[in-house]
Amino acid sequence: MPGIWRLIVREHGSASWNMAVDEAMLEARIRGLVPNTLRLYFFSPSAVTIGYFQRIREVVDLEYAGKIGVDVVRRVTGGGAVYHDEYGEVTYCVVLDRASVPDDIIESYRYVCSGLISAIRKFGLAARFVPVNDIVVNGKKISGSAQIRRRGVLMQHGTLMYNTDIYTLGRLLKVPEEKLRAHGVNSIYARVTTISRELKRVVDRDEVVEKIIGGFREALDIELEESSLTGWERKMAEELVERKYSRVEWNYRR
Repeated sequence: MPGIWRLIVREHGSASWNMAVDEAMLEARIRGLVPNTLRLYFFSPSAVTIGYFQRIREVVDLEYAGKIGVDVVRRVTGGGAVYHDEYGEVTYCVVLDRASVPDDIIESYRYVCSGLISAIRKFGLAARFVPVNDIVVNGKKISGSAQIRRRGVLMQHGTLMYNTDIYTLGRLLKVPEEKLRAHGVNSIYARVTTISRELKRVVDRDEVVEKIIGGFREALDIELEESSLTGWERKMAEELVERKYSRVEWNYRR
């Protein structure tokens, strides 16, 4: 019997709001206020999020970000810097009880990412999971994820690039040369791809959202019931924006 998850779709907001909502969902699940949840959303305006442990000036060109009006916000999860293109990327967030996923970190990533892999394959593309947390198509990264585990609940969020402006991504993010060499490339432009690039046609956001929903349903064998954030989650998200995600002390702490 498949489990029943809450589905929240087509929401959008600023980087600070989106990161606050993800953490609020995590806290709501910890308290048993909501069921396991899949949230699909996008950033408006475009933004960069950085991993909890990263040094902001080492991974983002802050001058260029300011020039083009891109906010930079620190996540509560680890991982690397991510460019969220308002018109070319869908972000997902999953919160679920730890008992639903393997204990092993890589296997837990593989489990959640299977929903995205199924979605990408619906476009006719051969996607595969590459540990620790990437999904690649034709050897190029098309999705990355990050997670946190807190008091019996796992929260994992990540990207699916369907039409991301790769040039802007490359200007904003500072990727160490050794990391690029480890992937057998000499520039970030050779490292990443999008669904539109692979299909050689412009892909519509709604098409991507529907395929992600179908991919998670099939891969995780779950039912998804469309709903919305609770009042408790919205209130907590507002508080988190105010005291954390909009503050210099949080975003520039390293």
